[in-house]
Amino acid sequence: MPDSARAPVSSSTAAALPRPTLGLPQAVALIVGVVVGAGIFKSPSMVAGMAGSTEWMFAAWIFGGVISLIGALCYAELTTAYSHAGGDYHFLHRAYGRSVAFLFGWARLSVITTGSIALLAFVFGDYLHRLLPLEFVGKEWGPVLYAAAAVIVLTGINLLGIKAGSSMQTWLTVMEILGLLVIVIAALAIRGGPPEPAVPAAAPTSASFGLAMVFVLLTYGGWNEAAYISAEIKDARRNMVKALSLSIIIITLLYVLVNWAFWKGLGIGAMAKSDAVAADMMQSTLGSAGQIFIALLVVVSSVTSINATMIVGARTSYALACDWPVLGRLAVWDAHRDSPATAMLVQGVAALCLLALGAMIGSGFKAMVEFTAPVFWLFFLLSGLSLIVLRIRDPHTERPFRVPLYPLLPLCFCATSAFMLWSSLSYVYSQELGGLNAAWIGVAVLLAGILLLGLMHVLHPDSSPRHLPPQTSKE
Repeated sequence: MPDSARAPVSSSTAAALPRPTLGLPQAVALIVGVVVGAGIFKSPSMVAGMAGSTEWMFAAWIFGGVISLIGALCYAELTTAYSHAGGDYHFLHRAYGRSVAFLFGWARLSVITTGSIALLAFVFGDYLHRLLPLEFVGKEWGPVLYAAAAVIVLTGINLLGIKAGSSMQTWLTVMEILGLLVIVIAALAIRGGPPEPAVPAAAPTSASFGLAMVFVLLTYGGWNEAAYISAEIKDARRNMVKALSLSIIIITLLYVLVNWAFWKGLGIGAMAKSDAVAADMMQSTLGSAGQIFIALLVVVSSVTSINATMIVGARTSYALACDWPVLGRLAVWDAHRDSPATAMLVQGVAALCLLALGAMIGSGFKAMVEFTAPVFWLFFLLSGLSLIVLRIRDPHTERPFRVPLYPLLPLCFCATSAFMLWSSLSYVYSQELGGLNAAWIGVAVLLAGILLLGLMHVLHPDSSPRHLPPQTSKE
């Protein structure tokens, strides 16, 4: 058994631990909110162009749901056997040791989570500024002020505790789902069938369909964040499986229905050519009011994703600090608010710093965050493999849920993650940022983490990890 599992919990961290406070509806709202973001308003046009035909387009979205469900079943086993606020961080720690886990936690804190929050905040600011322009600061700084306000307000709400954050998340997710269903209803009101392409489309090549799946799976991305609330879900042994499965089913149905609405309103040819497929479809049915509605829906979707990302992101920093005493108060869990308050505050400050960086370097910041995708998929692949590693290394741990068809489904999930890693590497390698190959950005993130890891070992060579044992609900 790894040392982390045997390490005693220090009195500072034993004083307050995450406890089950979230019900199944709150868990589902959080997962759906993380996944369903701005991507569903942009990816459908790219997938339609790469799929080439209506049948292959819908097949791609359904296949994406199936792959995501397979991954969710793998995570259901990990989260019920090793329930912990650290989520993926905890799985990586148990499977590979705390150095690998540290690099993952560093990547999330420095770019992956905080960068996502900043990017989503910019999307929120851009669309809200179109609806309510801040004339006194101009069109350049208006979106930035809105973005900063979103980060500050949402951080403040989540500092109040998990109940405040999860309650807001539930309402935001309901609004988001209702908004997407309005798009479907608008498509139902269109008389006749979709416009037919002038020339029947041929079946896509394997490379083209594979690239379409890259965008589909990116749009489905985020369901694994449920792992970070596994220690806070009531009756986690049953509800984690339900939360993951129900969320993927809901998301798949929403994505298929929304793509059907775009296809019904525009046809696959117009979908493929559209730069704003949702706005074009709603304008064709409701005129200018339709475009305003889409802008409002993007605003709501952005806030929903920011809030959910904040909730799960702070828990990684908390788990990281529990292993490294030098990080001090990041390891404090606020028992009154049931939240890692210090980690949440630090995450908000880091996101604001990245917002300032983004305002200075413009679209280069967006590219910088996107070019770290290989780092994300590398650790996602390692998380999938950790299920197999822990089955072998830790066979006596109770597993309330075991992924069916083992090891076939875990290997299928790992193969998909490896494909996404290869695809993201291929894309990043072909891009440049500031005259440098974009692949160096991911290398720089990991290299900085390795240097920081070495520094922490030098400063505290004999420090004992304060890693928390699995926190499995017994309810």
